[in-house]
Amino acid sequence: MSRQDWMLMHRVAAGDEEAIAQLYDRFSPLVYKVAWQFHPSQAEAEDAVQEIFVRLWQTADRFDPRRAKLVTWVMLIARRHLIDRLRRNSARPAMTPFEVDLTSTERSAGPDQKPQMEELNARLMKRIAELPELQRTVIERAYLQGYTLREVSEQLGAPLGTIKSALSRGLARLRERAAGDWAI
Repeated sequence: MSRQDWMLMHRVAAGDEEAIAQLYDRFSPLVYKVAWQFHPSQAEAEDAVQEIFVRLWQTADRFDPRRAKLVTWVMLIARRHLIDRLRRNSARPAMTPFEVDLTSTERSAGPDQKPQMEELNARLMKRIAELPELQRTVIERAYLQGYTLREVSEQLGAPLGTIKSALSRGLARLRERAAGDWAI
């Protein structure tokens, strides 16, 4: 798949409209979901998605399948752009309950699914609370408050490598412990 991804991005870099459409069709739902978490207004989220795809087109020649999968690269560009956008607007993501981020699917979910989503969110919050302090703090600040890992490193006075390791270990621990929680 990495060869196909590289070819797709090579075509995107060359301005191939069909390739750009393929990239958009493949990743726009995921990018929109992340943009919606940063910008709860539909219009702002849609603007951010458009800006992200322009940035992807402008930087397509930098994609290297040996360094990352295409989805990872797209999401990295999206996350960086969204954080930059927040900074430009001199705003931080609002401290909202974690349930808002997790239940964005509730907007389209039926009333019978809402209790299940609330239960899953409660389980996840419980799992996060069970993490060691550093891992919990890094996950909360990076994912719930929108800080970059460098900012978390500065806030906690810890080396960036330590913060990255704590995030990685914390997410791995959450995946292990919460695997059964997500089987609906």
